[in-house]
Amino acid sequence: MKFQLFGYLRKHLAILLRVFFAILVAYILSKFQLHQFEFFFYDLRTISRPSPTPPPEIQIVMIDKQTVETFKTMPEAKHHSNVIQKLLQAKPAFVIYVSDLAKIPGSPMDLFQLGKQLEAAPDFYQAQNGLVRKDDESSKLVLPTPFEKVKAISFPKTADNKSFAQDGITRRAFVSYQDQPTYHPIIASYFNDEVRDLTRIRGQFDVYDARQVMIDYHKPNSFPVTKFEDLAASSSVPEEFAGKIVLVGDDLGISHDDYIYSPYLRAENSTTITEMHANMLSTFIRNSAPVKAPPWVNTFFTILISILTLHVVMTVKPLRGILILITAAASFTVLSYFAFWPFGVWIDMAHPFLAIFLCYYFFIPYRLIVENRKSWEYQQKHRLLSEVEQLKTNFIGMMSHDLKTPLARIQGMTDIITRDPTSLSSPQREALDTIKQSAEDLLKFISTILNYAKIESQGVELHLQAKDVNQLIKDVVKKHEFLAKVRHIQIISELEPLFSLQIDPELLKQVLSNLVENAIKYSPENSKVLITSEETNGNIVIQVADQGMGIPSDELSNIFMKFFRSKNAKASPIRGSGLGLYLAKYFVELHRGRIYCESTVGQGSTFTVELPLSR
Repeated sequence: MKFQLFGYLRKHLAILLRVFFAILVAYILSKFQLHQFEFFFYDLRTISRPSPTPPPEIQIVMIDKQTVETFKTMPEAKHHSNVIQKLLQAKPAFVIYVSDLAKIPGSPMDLFQLGKQLEAAPDFYQAQNGLVRKDDESSKLVLPTPFEKVKAISFPKTADNKSFAQDGITRRAFVSYQDQPTYHPIIASYFNDEVRDLTRIRGQFDVYDARQVMIDYHKPNSFPVTKFEDLAASSSVPEEFAGKIVLVGDDLGISHDDYIYSPYLRAENSTTITEMHANMLSTFIRNSAPVKAPPWVNTFFTILISILTLHVVMTVKPLRGILILITAAASFTVLSYFAFWPFGVWIDMAHPFLAIFLCYYFFIPYRLIVENRKSWEYQQKHRLLSEVEQLKTNFIGMMSHDLKTPLARIQGMTDIITRDPTSLSSPQREALDTIKQSAEDLLKFISTILNYAKIESQGVELHLQAKDVNQLIKDVVKKHEFLAKVRHIQIISELEPLFSLQIDPELLKQVLSNLVENAIKYSPENSKVLITSEETNGNIVIQVADQGMGIPSDELSNIFMKFFRSKNAKASPIRGSGLGLYLAKYFVELHRGRIYCESTVGQGSTFTVELPLSR
């Protein structure tokens, strides 16, 4: 009972230790910001999901290399004035120039007239990257002459250069700065009343004095684009811009300032600033910014995966363990993916994946040490058991040989006394028979032990001869007739004529003697033992059937094991070594045959020996 309690406590203590180490690993990992890994997984989810449908409220007018080729120069102030006039005639909700007005070429007069035109336009805005600080007039956004009266709005962009992933990718959009909203959510609120209340914008988080969200990116080139030169050459009012947000920007491939790195295209000059602002506006209009899962969710998954990894490392075979961990990682990846799309929930993946790596590679050496120690202990035990087995075999062989000599003398003396003409009294004759029978029993037992020792040491070799199996059976029956007569048991032989068979007669005699002797010893008085032989399906089949106590069905599979005796046999006064049937099976299988038993408790047993005719 004490050992069971100790084993129970030891098992549960090991489980508690694994849980403790898993929690410890999760706690330590939670202290590290793994932004570079986390945003890598974030970008993978962004680019692998189906792209959302862009809102129809956003239109882009693009100035590109083809525009320069069309005008034979960069679009000048007069060209911009023409395009802006047509845009304003379409009555868009907003015309936002992402292109820098201060860089537009043209004569002073054309630039002045353009400034006056834009100053009078109520829905025209110049996008500026700067932020307006609260209660700081010096940070107010003002354009240079002649555009100083044009409305400049805060349209900031971000890049993960010195913070977060530190890879220069733009992933975030401003909601507000120092409690003042930027113009992305202000403009979006004209199309979505929900975002008029900044607190209802989903996915917000603090970055210094700003409130920001993650940009819900579309695939590149998702927004409708109109060529600047096509709009300038058009003679009609572009009705498609009515009530829309029109972004006018550059895609000239000249300045790095016109481009950003995005999750989709990390290469330089991949995404235009104009398309970035379109994605920002779309995120606010649809109010679809990804929402980061609470910290406890990240901690929960990290602890759960740490516990699984430690359990696998400490208890499961390496190959199977790796498959389990790969399956667990894949399942967690699928869960994170479908939480991100379509629900827009961002679950951290870096901490759980790093937990798998750390738990596996930190604790696998400990597992190897434990396995090596167990292997060493097993080898030592195996070596010790081998030595003990050899000593036992040597001892049995030595003792058996040494016992044979005095037994032979005892048998010789009983024979001399038996042949002596001096008459013996009845008690003396009975005592002499007892001594003789005991000596014979002991000699049989020693022969059995010697055969077992020979098998255990180097095996037994067959000495094949062509013999009549029926004659062997008759010899065995004749040898046991006296024992059968003493127990009032009738031996019935039904032997079919057989051809001679290549066998080892001595070994087969031992098999048959064991079966016949057991049948006689374990049968009740005044019963019968039937011995049959026949040729069937290329085999010679010998059966020995008795009417004894029988063998329980749950013990039939064990009766040919060495040193095994059934419960019925142990309960009887008949002694035995438990080696007879073991040797019988071994000798039969040496002949490439088989031996088996069929038995019913209380009705008897039938032992069958099958020997192949051809070897």
